[in-house]
Amino acid sequence: MNTDRLNNGRYQYQTLNLEPCIPRHGAWQVSGVLGSHPGYAYLHNAVDDHSRLAYTEILADERKDTAAGFWERANAYFDSAGITVKRVLTDNGSCYRSHAFRDALGPEIKHKRTRPYRPQTNGKVERFNRTMLEEWAYARPYSSEAERVAAFPAWLDYYNHRRGHTSLKGLAPADRVPNLRG
Repeated sequence: MNTDRLNNGRYQYQTLNLEPCIPRHGAWQVSGVLGSHPGYAYLHNAVDDHSRLAYTEILADERKDTAAGFWERANAYFDSAGITVKRVLTDNGSCYRSHAFRDALGPEIKHKRTRPYRPQTNGKVERFNRTMLEEWAYARPYSSEAERVAAFPAWLDYYNHRRGHTSLKGLAPADRVPNLRG
């Protein structure tokens, strides 16, 4: 058994490439982008290993400075919830191997990386990605990417505060973080 999984304060972190907003029917006319490619959005995710509390931002790229800036904001979010980050687990993307990301983590946070081609190692964030895609990103046909992006904060709030998790015996992530329920 990997005892690290039992400790609070370890975060699994990864970016998720969100495909362009295309309704389930594949009709570009509905999304308002007929004849053009809307590009990609990158979801940067940090998921608490203990509570499954998630912090996510939709950003334009996954470059080193973007990932470092995201981590600083995510760390501040977890700190505001009274959670001290001790370890961060990332995949081996170049933005996570950069000096900018290392500097953003600081000397107090241990950085671990997954083995190449082993997404199971980052299982909690992979499961969060799947849930996010099924329940928000592709749950319904959005009329535009802006509409999908606008729906995200409400979904993330639902995920963190009201959505029960089987792995948490039906509790929401916020139920395992006393400072969030106030």
